[in-house]
Amino acid sequence: MDESLQDLADQFSQIASHYDDKHGSEEKPIYNACASLVINHADPRPDDMALDIGTGTGLIAFALAENAEYVVGRDISEGMLEQARSKVADRGIGNVEFDYGEFRDPHYDGEIDVVVSNFALHHLTDEEKREAIEAIASLGPRRFVLGDAMFFDSPAPEEPLFGHGVDAATVGMLVDVLTDAGFVLTAVERVHDQVGVLVAELAGDDTEGDTDT
Repeated sequence: MDESLQDLADQFSQIASHYDDKHGSEEKPIYNACASLVINHADPRPDDMALDIGTGTGLIAFALAENAEYVVGRDISEGMLEQARSKVADRGIGNVEFDYGEFRDPHYDGEIDVVVSNFALHHLTDEEKREAIEAIASLGPRRFVLGDAMFFDSPAPEEPLFGHGVDAATVGMLVDVLTDAGFVLTAVERVHDQVGVLVAELAGDDTEGDTDT
């Protein structure tokens, strides 16, 4: 892991023990709304293998595990992974696993049908985002659902919703990268001027409907 990723991993490990309290509160309606949309759009089939990149303490991974055959959660923070694994033990869930993995190398070689990520890609630079999406496309998923900070209007808003550590891209840039990687956009959900959910299918797979805005 390079130095910048290690620093980020350490930051999240330090807050891992109370991360769920932070994001489970009513103070995070935008985050919670985004997470719900990611889960709904992922919509795994009973025989699907799902990958959650930047899984944190497993909020979305556990939700997907209710319907998918198996879910793999990947994160760079050992502290967050410890919290997720503790939940697996407490809940006795047998179809989800958590381990180290990065966007550009999720450390998983098996078949993947659905990939999701919520509020994690923004930690990468634009070039790293492109590399990450290309790496996701190389896994051959039927569907990729991305929830994150992204700019629908001005890329430099007068009142940024997020502070230091968030390198949000414009929706247009993300759509271009997805398209270049071989995805076809099937839905766009605007949660906030600076937060959205993009749903994409790999070209050649059956898509489900036209793009919503």
